[in-house]
Amino acid sequence: MSDLQIWLLVIGAAVVVAVMLFNWRQERRFRKQADAAFQMPMGDALIHTGVEPRERHNRVEPALHEPAFDMGASQAVVEAHEPHLYIDSDIAPVGSVNDAERPVPAHYPGHEASPALRPAPLVSAPSDPVRTTTPTRSTVTAKPAPYDELMEYRVRIESEGVLANVFADAFNQARTLGKTVRWLGLPAGGSDWEDVQPWRDAHYQQVVVTLQLADRNGAAQEEQLSALCALLQTTVQAHGLRMACDDMVDALERAQAIDRFCVDVDVLIGLNVVARGEGAVNLARIVKEAETSSMVLGIDGVYQLLDSRGEPLYALCNHDAEPFSATVIEGQTSQGVTLQFDVPRVPDGLKVFDGMVAFGRKLANEVGGILVDDNLRPLTDTGIEKIRTQLTQIYERMEARGVPSGSRRALRLFS
Repeated sequence: MSDLQIWLLVIGAAVVVAVMLFNWRQERRFRKQADAAFQMPMGDALIHTGVEPRERHNRVEPALHEPAFDMGASQAVVEAHEPHLYIDSDIAPVGSVNDAERPVPAHYPGHEASPALRPAPLVSAPSDPVRTTTPTRSTVTAKPAPYDELMEYRVRIESEGVLANVFADAFNQARTLGKTVRWLGLPAGGSDWEDVQPWRDAHYQQVVVTLQLADRNGAAQEEQLSALCALLQTTVQAHGLRMACDDMVDALERAQAIDRFCVDVDVLIGLNVVARGEGAVNLARIVKEAETSSMVLGIDGVYQLLDSRGEPLYALCNHDAEPFSATVIEGQTSQGVTLQFDVPRVPDGLKVFDGMVAFGRKLANEVGGILVDDNLRPLTDTGIEKIRTQLTQIYERMEARGVPSGSRRALRLFS
């Protein structure tokens, strides 16, 4: 073995020994530091020792929330309450009522809201007293979306400010669904909802589209609800918007329930004025009495008595195939005339019915005829009172259901 090899072995052994000594020294120093740290007195974590922690953090428990769009804190508060809103002006708005105080809809007897599913209070971060921010769109407190839980299916759309004309195609196609569709928008930076008109130059941060669940043509069908969602989904995807459809199964159950109710109370009362025996009634005299009583002739040839809203209280039509016209020939006759009373669409119905009966008797006296029912049986005071009793029962049911006769809801449902 040469001298060079011997020296290399000596140097290598020295390096190994030096590394081992360095590691031993470092280990000993760290062990002393650890022993010193763990020998400090430790208090019981469950017992208050008088030493205040440097920081306290509020614990936020997980909770179930109403699905909402990803918006600012102020707007999230609005969305959290939105599912409990009504549109009908005849019913007090409940958008500000707590869930615990909110009445359960009449068509869900025995249902009680589960406390576990109520939205938990929103916890906001503490504000910085030094830092100031400029108010943004999300700081504007918007009014609740005008949505009627009783009789509408809802689709919500959220954006950063979409133009109204984006919905032009969907707006036109929705008219073919067979049910009334309403379009309501919350303007960007605004707080008041308005009707969406695609031809207007307007930007909306939220849009609510509703489909009426029932009318005189029957209840809404699953195909109609699906078609509305699919129609809006196409628009949403094309323009990068966000959309949320209400539960379809629940909507179909509500549609069937409100339709059954409508069938039970949808009554049309008819009183007829006919001639005695085989004669005929004088139309010229009847028209004169109608015009004297402030009845208005419509384009369909039917006289109507209108209320202050322009809605008919009761109507007068001719028995013959030929309707009334603006010019009646003196001496023109008819087999009779009919007074019609659309029960659910008339406010203060008992009073209006009494007025129609009085007008019918006046017509009968004027033309020498008689007031009869649809079976041509003379109407006596007893018969009139029976009808009034039936009307009272119908109106009580409508009030209990939240659809007062002649209200906006009633006019929409019975159309």
